[in-house]
Amino acid sequence: MPAVFQTLFPFLRWFPLSRTKLRADLLAGITVALVLVPQSMAYAQLAGLPVVYGLYASFVPVIVGSLWGSCSQLHTGPVAMLSLMSAAALIPFASPGSDHFIALSVMLAMMVGVLRLFLGAFRLGAIVNLLSTPVIVGFTNAAALIIGLSQLSKVIGVPFPRTDSYLLDLWRVVTQVPQLHWATLAFALGAWLVIAGLRRVAPSLPGVLIAVVVATVASKLIGFEHRTSVSPEQIEHSSLLATVEAFDKARTRIDQLTTEIADLSRQAERLEQRGGHDAIKEAAGLRAEAAVLDHDLKRLKSDNTLRQVEMHATPLRAVRAPEGVLRFHADADLTGEAEHEPGLWRFSNVSNGTIVLSAGGAVVGDIPQGLPSFELPKMEWGLVPALLPAALVMALIGFMEATSISRAIATTTGERVDTSKELVGQGLANIAGSFFGSYTVSGSFSRSAVAARTGAKTGLFAIISALAVVLVLLFFTAYLYHLPQAVLAVIVMLAVFGLIRVQPLIQAWRIDRVGAVIGIITFVATLLMAPDIANGILLGVVLTVLHYLIRTMRPRAEIVSRKADGTLGGIEAHRLQPLSQDFVPVRFDGSLTFINVAYFEDMVLEAHSEFPRACAVLVIGSGINEIDASGEDRIHEVARRLREVGVCLCFSGLKHQVMQALEKSGLVDELGREAFFPDKETALEMLQERCAGAAERAGAGPRPGGAIHTPVAG
Repeated sequence: MPAVFQTLFPFLRWFPLSRTKLRADLLAGITVALVLVPQSMAYAQLAGLPVVYGLYASFVPVIVGSLWGSCSQLHTGPVAMLSLMSAAALIPFASPGSDHFIALSVMLAMMVGVLRLFLGAFRLGAIVNLLSTPVIVGFTNAAALIIGLSQLSKVIGVPFPRTDSYLLDLWRVVTQVPQLHWATLAFALGAWLVIAGLRRVAPSLPGVLIAVVVATVASKLIGFEHRTSVSPEQIEHSSLLATVEAFDKARTRIDQLTTEIADLSRQAERLEQRGGHDAIKEAAGLRAEAAVLDHDLKRLKSDNTLRQVEMHATPLRAVRAPEGVLRFHADADLTGEAEHEPGLWRFSNVSNGTIVLSAGGAVVGDIPQGLPSFELPKMEWGLVPALLPAALVMALIGFMEATSISRAIATTTGERVDTSKELVGQGLANIAGSFFGSYTVSGSFSRSAVAARTGAKTGLFAIISALAVVLVLLFFTAYLYHLPQAVLAVIVMLAVFGLIRVQPLIQAWRIDRVGAVIGIITFVATLLMAPDIANGILLGVVLTVLHYLIRTMRPRAEIVSRKADGTLGGIEAHRLQPLSQDFVPVRFDGSLTFINVAYFEDMVLEAHSEFPRACAVLVIGSGINEIDASGEDRIHEVARRLREVGVCLCFSGLKHQVMQALEKSGLVDELGREAFFPDKETALEMLQERCAGAAERAGAGPRPGGAIHTPVAG
């Protein structure tokens, strides 16, 4: 088969499909589907989307990612990390769960897909090397904590306010522990016991699916949801009614402001593209107006967050009036003898003047039946620049996650993983998925591990799992109505808490303390900057690059001498006596380029100042891998300054490419070929002979020229 077909259609490597392969892929596909369905719904909620969008993301992207990926066992679809990052990136621009938020989620998936496709097509996957191991570990640990703890509110059945400060939001959840819903907590603990217990006792059983089925059935049997819609006249609590009214008005205004800000940004973008003095001036006015509205938007969101917590903290009791209508009074206002219906009621929602109260727990609710329709993603070009940094980080994080999984699996299967092809496959998966209502997807560690463990042979297993999702969307969504959201929260928690690793940071501390500190800073910054966790890893990358530049600017350079075992070591590091007062051997372990030539000059001149009697400074240059024009010019200058005081600059062990560059520049002829030695031992031996008696000649004054001559016995 021509190689071009293998490149354009990598899934052709699956063929021919034997009966054994088909049987193995069928079993693996069904097994993965049992994990995929509940996981995808849980991750959709993490992304701030209705659960059905998790199922949409488990259909077309799974198939495309499998067909055009390079790892046969990699399963593409919703993942926890990118779900959280997607929500965090979009919350400033739309309310989670709203139509605008859904549209932006799909648009962000398209942006991530295009970026990955671009990186893969031009084989730029090496850019991920900017993410050092400590930075990755620090970011992953912080993100896992953020993702897991963000589910705490669903576990205890209280609201989770969303503001610009994740830690403050989490603290507000903790303060609501006295209002926890015991039945919700019981479902969460039960799901955890089933999943964790089966994982330990019977790992071959689909513990996640069993927990979902059992919890859904139990929820329906006991009437776990227990909600009712009432009119404001039925609420006998004036302050609560006032808060509900203010909350509803503010929410409406929040939606209006979000739309107005987006419109102003689009108008400003068009004017800026048009150009011209008047257009730019008008665009600046529009952006200033948008900034004022954005300030109002943040204030309204903050106020509504406090209202939401306040309303939930106000329990009500239902009292049946003589006319048979339920009226709801504050629990604190009723005396012990007052007759009331069983159960505490709390505010849940308000819509079109109707107040929804709940005495039970939160369930998944209605899930639209049927497959996603084909629709072009709505691109809001004015928001593209604002979302681009988050999209780039998501593209890199998702790529890193997918390739690390693929390589881990390849160690057991022996399959060669092409990271560029994997980028193309992941990019196409996101692009194709965005036309069918999918949000951002990537390679899943847990589902890929299940596939590898159950013996998947080709990517056909992923297509089978996607077809299982199709069956769920067509026939089984109605049965998921009563699934408690607390169970989905536990699924997320168990998935992400397993990502937390401390040992790599401890190991990094032993080897590279600065790198370990950068990893710790990344961890802390990611927590403090949440929900904008992309900024945490960007800070880690910046610090890593700065650390690399500093090390490059100041490579290891030291005066050396003989150690007890005969090898060379630094005088200060090993507390050694100098080899000689007549010449100075200096080791320089870095390339001679513009970034560090000043440090090279300082090091050589400082070595000479410490040994003023020396007639030569020897640079042991076996660690110099390259030299540029700045390096050659600085060597010329240093050699001239040393020559003026009768000292020669010598080199040993220079690599071929460095020596060739010095020869082309004429520097070898200028210094004299006797100043260049093939290796350090030859150089030390020759300089010991040449510089003998340099102290006796010191009083004769500087010699013209820099060549070292073998002393003549007097």
